Amino acid sequence: MTRIVGIVQARMGSSRLPGKVLRPLAGRSVLGRVVRAAADGGVLADLVVATSTEAADDAVAAECARLGVACHRGPVDDVLDRFVGALDAHPGDAVMRFTADCPLLDPEIVRLVADVYRAVPGLDYASTSIARTLPRGLDVEIIRADTLRTLHRIATDHHRVHVTSYAYTHPELFRVLGVTLTPDRSALRLTLDTEQDWALVRAVTDHFGDVSVPLAKLADWLAGQPALRALNAAVRQKRLEES
Repeated sequence: MTRIVGIVQARMGSSRLPGKVLRPLAGRSVLGRVVRAAADGGVLADLVVATSTEAADDAVAAECARLGVACHRGPVDDVLDRFVGALDAHPGDAVMRFTADCPLLDPEIVRLVADVYRAVPGLDYASTSIARTLPRGLDVEIIRADTLRTLHRIATDHHRVHVTSYAYTHPELFRVLGVTLTPDRSALRLTLDTEQDWALVRAVTDHFGDVSVPLAKLADWLAGQPALRALNAAVRQKRLEES
């Protein structure tokens, strides 16, 4: 069985919403919700939070200790190096990458992507974001450990911030697979990057409480909440080159 290590990137710095990863949602931190959902997928042999060595991220390390999850600290801007350092400390055959701004992550999708990756021999990378049908904030990606180390040797510029982007933007070099789920719910924005996002996410957790909500259940509820959906509908996602 492929040994999959989950790595959650998290730090206090954020250009649009500083400190978002430790904001409370229904009694649990944003980071705590991501860690729980990743673990509840039931496919990870190990799970580690990768934060920076910046003093501000001492708070992230402290939250990891409180949650009982491993923490690796590395460069603030070279996130790819941070991931490889975490992989060195927590070896595996593949890495499932999570970001700590996705508090509505669905464990069922985590499990599905791992199952797809394991079912297709020789894959370098699989992700739900290549042909997007999921809302932003629920994407899951997995990369072969050896491929991650290759990227560490060859990737430059913004690819070192986005960790896996060199692989999926160079499909001529790597065996890449897009995972799509129907129906298409990509119009929903469920990530956490702005105050508008925060207002929507907080409304979701105020309604459902401290649980991971399956996407279908969440989407059905939001279908009847047009005012909520409108809160962050105009938020522009940063381009890949905008680190």
